[in-house]
Amino acid sequence: LRYFPLSSGKKNCYNIPLPAGRYYIRTFTVYDNYDGKSHSPSFDASVEGTLVFSWRSPWPESLTRDGAYSDLFAFVKDGLLDLCFYSIATDPPVIASLEVVQIDPLSYNSAQTGDSYILVNYGRLSPGSSQWGPGFTSDPDAFGRSWQSDSDYRAGKSESAKVITTKEKITGTEKAPNYFPMKLYQSAVTVEGHLEYELPVDAKLDYLVWFHFAEIDSTVKKAGERVFDVLVNDKNVSRVDIFKEVGRFKAYSFNYTEKNLSSSVLNVKLSPVAGAPLICGLENYAMVPADLATVPEQVVAMKALKDSLCVPDRMGWNGDPCAPTDWDAWEGVTCHTNKNGTGLVITQIELGSQGLKGYISEQISLLSNLINLNLSTNSLDGTLPIGLGQKSLARLCAFTLNWQKYCFITVCAVDFWNSLLQDLSDNQFSGSIPESLTSSNLQLVRLNNNLLEGRVPEELYSVGVHGGTIDLSGNKGLCGVPPLPDCPLFWENGRLSKGGKIAIGLSCFLFVAVLLLVIYLFCIRRGRNDYDFGLPSDLISLAAKRNRYQRQKSLMLLEMESQHAKGLPSVPLNPH
Repeated sequence: LRYFPLSSGKKNCYNIPLPAGRYYIRTFTVYDNYDGKSHSPSFDASVEGTLVFSWRSPWPESLTRDGAYSDLFAFVKDGLLDLCFYSIATDPPVIASLEVVQIDPLSYNSAQTGDSYILVNYGRLSPGSSQWGPGFTSDPDAFGRSWQSDSDYRAGKSESAKVITTKEKITGTEKAPNYFPMKLYQSAVTVEGHLEYELPVDAKLDYLVWFHFAEIDSTVKKAGERVFDVLVNDKNVSRVDIFKEVGRFKAYSFNYTEKNLSSSVLNVKLSPVAGAPLICGLENYAMVPADLATVPEQVVAMKALKDSLCVPDRMGWNGDPCAPTDWDAWEGVTCHTNKNGTGLVITQIELGSQGLKGYISEQISLLSNLINLNLSTNSLDGTLPIGLGQKSLARLCAFTLNWQKYCFITVCAVDFWNSLLQDLSDNQFSGSIPESLTSSNLQLVRLNNNLLEGRVPEELYSVGVHGGTIDLSGNKGLCGVPPLPDCPLFWENGRLSKGGKIAIGLSCFLFVAVLLLVIYLFCIRRGRNDYDFGLPSDLISLAAKRNRYQRQKSLMLLEMESQHAKGLPSVPLNPH
């Protein structure tokens, strides 16, 4: 067997991946003094978030030694079967075997009863036989059902009932959707007078009762020779003539639902009309309404938080966070029914001083009904996720003194449902405070003694101004609100602030504008010089004088050449 010590938490679960459908689920439970303490444990078991089995100490001696099977029919809709055990006091739950068989979804009248009920076996009798079926004999049953003798449940004169058996083939068996085995109809009991059964049950539930018949007595030759009434708690529910309904050696079954049973015994009586009553099988199932479950997206969020916060096993964060409603929710978690009454939602998480290590998952944004979050005095790090800004959140606490209790009582007395509280103090959170926190209805904020930095949103600081409580001390990097220091003009959170980015943007714009203006003016000025070019007046006069000098020099040279041609002696131009 397996047992679940308290070190693994009060709630432990098997999570079995399965296709969506209907399943027959059977457990075998035994104690047999495995721990030498001679103390059989007290615990509950649930399937798909609904309480189905309860074991209370002390167990009967035979049960303690030999164990017992328990079984039910349930629908699995989300592709994962949850079978959970919940410890009562300090007792460790135990289990010796678990069997799961997929069955016809239309079995046991589900078309009428729907898929919102779990059918828990309160008695599956095979009159005229000893216990048989899987776990006891090799006789087959398509669903894996086991059948027990009826002798312990007969009442009054029925204890002397006569057993009838046959080896003839019974037709109409092994057929959809219930696949009742042939062996069930090959034995029966009958008695002169009333045939009566008393089945132990729990009050205040509905019970689905199935009756099985086959005319296997060869002395009955025609209709009307065996007729009897079926009464449940003295109410006549049917008159039966097996031969008239199906003839001989053929299976005949019908079911009846007893509503809101007020007693602890279900009485079944077959009262003769003609001949002696006869029965081949009797089944009794409690119709347990499926309990409310945590809404799927919040289950996803809580499982992500379990992983990211490294929640220890001793806290028992297994299965559905809120269901069954008969049990406590996950340790440190408080749940309520949602507004339309269709599911459960998480409203409070109290995990202060639990030795948590890790970070806050972004999936926390799916907890849209969260009112109070306390993760104070742990060893959490990383940044604060944007998802902390739920409008429902009223308290964000992170301190460790009794002052926290005072704040909680005060806020609850004012408006518990419309305010939010967060305590994340005494951790190692870093980065900036997300702007999303300013959109919530926070009334208490404890972020002290962390590694946060950057500007504090003014809307968040206003929590203290409007009657709430806020503590941001012990974060050397925070700035912007009293009594914290002013933030650098252009630097924030280890990077450029929004104002710095704007300033740089404006500077770049002005530089580019001035540069374009200079280029524009230069191009315009040059264009004008190209089309209206003229030398200054002083340059014109200088050029004129130079031209006159060149003309005079040329005339002198021509005159000297003519004189030389006439034979005159030449005169050097530059005599020494």
